[in-house]
Amino acid sequence: MGQWRSAESVSPYSGGTVPESHRVPSPLTGMWTATLSSSPVQSTRWVPVIACATLIFALSGTPGLSTGLGFWDLVLRKLAHAAIYAVLGLLLVRAWRRSGPSLLAGVAFAASDELHQHFVPGRVGAPLDVAIDTVGLLVGVTIAARRFGL
Repeated sequence: MGQWRSAESVSPYSGGTVPESHRVPSPLTGMWTATLSSSPVQSTRWVPVIACATLIFALSGTPGLSTGLGFWDLVLRKLAHAAIYAVLGLLLVRAWRRSGPSLLAGVAFAASDELHQHFVPGRVGAPLDVAIDTVGLLVGVTIAARRFGL
């Protein structure tokens, strides 16, 4: 019985001795450490995410992005919305290695981006743009999830 009394094998839940091979890990074990680790490999995964979000924020703060192409200007801008958010979704999954939180974070960023545009002269924050951004995020997250086997 004394052989199971090491510090590693004492269960904090039962107060008794449980061999390591009989323990069932908590489903939340490692959830935060995997995403908030300070290892250089994981932290460098966030650099492209921050760069992409910064680009989106900068473009959202530009008062006039009109090309003067009329209808095609609208179409191209909406396609650009979807494309840049697809890239953001892909980068979020690459950094987080999880699709659900990546999608939620991307949608939250899209909503905050539209709120930001509301305060930029000549720009309008639109719920339709959040929907378009979400479609782009879904495409990017789906591609990344398949790529990373999630």
